[in-house]
Amino acid sequence: MRVISGSRKGIYLKAVPGNQTRPTTDKVKEAIFNIVGPYFTGGIGLDLFAGSGGLGIEAISRGLDKVIFVDRDFKAIQTIKSNIQTCGFEEYSEVYRNESDRALKAIIKRDITFDAIFLDPPYKKQRLVELLQVMNDEKLLNDNGFILCEHDSGLQLPERVGSFFKKRSENYGIIGLSIYILGDEKGEI
Repeated sequence: MRVISGSRKGIYLKAVPGNQTRPTTDKVKEAIFNIVGPYFTGGIGLDLFAGSGGLGIEAISRGLDKVIFVDRDFKAIQTIKSNIQTCGFEEYSEVYRNESDRALKAIIKRDITFDAIFLDPPYKKQRLVELLQVMNDEKLLNDNGFILCEHDSGLQLPERVGSFFKKRSENYGIIGLSIYILGDEKGEI
């Protein structure tokens, strides 16, 4: 597992020890960033089920100003911190050990909105529609932002969740990706 492109291209990242966390493969990560836009001109990201931090680190490498990393697992948090340090991204990162619901409540209190949100929860415990609804209700996504949901390829997420429209969905073997934006089918807000 490595950083695919951007300022830290080629740096290898550690995986979370054990089998509780499923890292996003380099192939899928490359596909994700080809879909959402290969590079960013600033912005803030949220990697809510961060695991090793690979998606958020890739986003910083490709131009996001800052990413908030959240995971509930202690080993994941240690791995995220190590990978951030390896890439020299400490000043571009915030890392929190917390449950997703509690983390979202804290983010809402801080009045933060995001340009990129990465949701890659454990496949057996997915509550993606519920999380999308909270993010919609609390207006956590900026106008030109996106939410990337990684899920089991057999799961079909709805075309709309509140003000979010599913712009695209793809399957890569057992992995499914769904990308939501604000607006209607034409991408109009």
